[in-house]
Amino acid sequence: MLLKAPALDRLSNVRHAFFTREGGVSGGIYESLNGGVGSRDRPEHVQENRARMAEALGVEPGRLVTCYQIHSPDVVVADEPWTREAVPRADAVVTRVPGLAVAVTTADCGPVLFADAEAGVVGAAHAGWKGAFSGVAEATIEAMERLGALRARIVAVLGPMIRQPNYEVGPEFVARFQAADAENGRYFKPSAREGHALFDLPGYLAARLRRAGVGQVEDLGHCTYADAKAFYSYRRSTHRAEPDYGRHINAIAIAG
Repeated sequence: MLLKAPALDRLSNVRHAFFTREGGVSGGIYESLNGGVGSRDRPEHVQENRARMAEALGVEPGRLVTCYQIHSPDVVVADEPWTREAVPRADAVVTRVPGLAVAVTTADCGPVLFADAEAGVVGAAHAGWKGAFSGVAEATIEAMERLGALRARIVAVLGPMIRQPNYEVGPEFVARFQAADAENGRYFKPSAREGHALFDLPGYLAARLRRAGVGQVEDLGHCTYADAKAFYSYRRSTHRAEPDYGRHINAIAIAG
């Protein structure tokens, strides 16, 4: 039902989980632990799935919060739960409120969970290529610092996401990254299709996190595209011509 990172599990006052697709009530293409309120799954199934995830994190169902994600570097601070009508548009959430779980939804994009256990500050970021490229990870660190965290103490963990063997991109994608920094070429290798390349999203994210000066970076190493039993995948669903796809919840909280 969930994956845990050793680096975060060692922090006694931090609760976290990278939830897989197993352990819920949804059926069909959403089987079974779909947490995506934006999916076309039955709302009561999504609500029950999220309640199960909140329970696993040790928080009340209404205290598991996610944003309306827009592939941006934007970060919001959660001081209390928000209503469905007031959901902020952003791609990362940070908090210092015990018992409030902040989370992001993913289905190939990179989830990153952050914690400074000493300061009691945690964060969750949704980092697809657009968010990673525009600095959502660095913006999350800066938002945590404004709440009292120190980046040298922050543990950052990369969860399940699409990995290089399955992430084919076109020449304009490669050109954009190399124009920003010639060193970015190391995150690409040739694919079987002429002019295309395979992109190492977790490698790129991890490098940016280390360059930002966080204390520890851990990568769980799971590929969402490659493991259909455990994970949802937007790209895999597209290749199969499926009408929709499930979403994972990746969440973290200070114990309350």
